[in-house]
Amino acid sequence: MQPIGYLYKRVSAAPESLHAPHVVDVYSLSSHVSEDFADYINFWRHNGYWLFDSPAVIQALASEQSISLEGLKLFYYEAHELQYDDELADWVPFELEESFGTNVQSPTDRTLEGFDVVTFSAGTSPECSPLSCNGLAASVSTNAHCLLPSFEAAVQALETGGFKNTEPGPHRVIAVYSVGGA
Repeated sequence: MQPIGYLYKRVSAAPESLHAPHVVDVYSLSSHVSEDFADYINFWRHNGYWLFDSPAVIQALASEQSISLEGLKLFYYEAHELQYDDELADWVPFELEESFGTNVQSPTDRTLEGFDVVTFSAGTSPECSPLSCNGLAASVSTNAHCLLPSFEAAVQALETGGFKNTEPGPHRVIAVYSVGGA
């Protein structure tokens, strides 16, 4: 897994439309259920993975733009080095956007919450997390945060077609960590 960055999120309770009573809240990287702290792309302070290198970068941006981070949860993300292409039924490489400086600082206090599967059809910023966006958590075994319990479970679900015909891929397996003290 490679470090890809940080994001503050407004964690939402699981919507009833998810039809997954075991899911309490949604920790997905996608902003469709649990929103990002802001529409941050327009500030052009993100890294080559379209996230942030450190919490300090987000905090400085929030301060400059008068964006409150109160009540938000800080997440740190790592991605599998390959992404799954449904059309090819194979794992293929992806690269960061090199025009952005990228120097992700790994946190010292983090807790692995589970694994998300996220679409990147444009190849840039994260798009949909079919577990929450398409309600796959109703038929795929997830934890209380709408995440897969292991990397192996994410790989198996992708390779056996569990995410096929949900959202345009490719799909990336993302390790989702909550960061202590935030």
